[in-house]
Amino acid sequence: MLPRTPVTSALFMLLFTAGLYVVEAFDVVSGHMLDRNYGIEPLEADGLDGVLFAPLLHADWGHLVANTVPFLVLGFLAMAGGVRQFVVVTATIWILGGLGVWLTGGYGSGYHIGASGLIFGWLVFLLTRGFFARSGLQILLAVGLFLVWGGILFGVLPGQPGISWQAHLFGALAGLLAARLAARADRRA
Repeated sequence: MLPRTPVTSALFMLLFTAGLYVVEAFDVVSGHMLDRNYGIEPLEADGLDGVLFAPLLHADWGHLVANTVPFLVLGFLAMAGGVRQFVVVTATIWILGGLGVWLTGGYGSGYHIGASGLIFGWLVFLLTRGFFARSGLQILLAVGLFLVWGGILFGVLPGQPGISWQAHLFGALAGLLAARLAARADRRA
């Protein structure tokens, strides 16, 4: 299922992504000051502001480039329910995912940054929305997405040093909750 206004949605996601590149350019020029000051630092009171800023930050250009295609594609597809639903779904994933990282990321583990929590949240939202909404078209889209992107779901498991599996896990769980809430709101409407 595509967004109702595909060109506008695509332009929005392109601008959102361009914003991530501008932030990374500033971060590189500043010696990665943004990463250090605005990443999520688990269980540190001054690390809580990272919940708001961490999805905008990336460790380096390679990290941002790796997130770019899934960010664009999944964000675009998540806009199918309209801008209002997209904002609520994204805010749910952003805030709940970030709080999950802050609570479980491990005291003294350093800062957690990157848009992958959003990516995992959008993916799980898209994979499960059709089941909650009982929509054959959305389930068909979910099957296609799973065949293409399903392998990244292993990223919710601990294993790779330097990768915030907590962001992946809590982003995915928040995406599941967002899918349930969106389907319930759609049924009421």
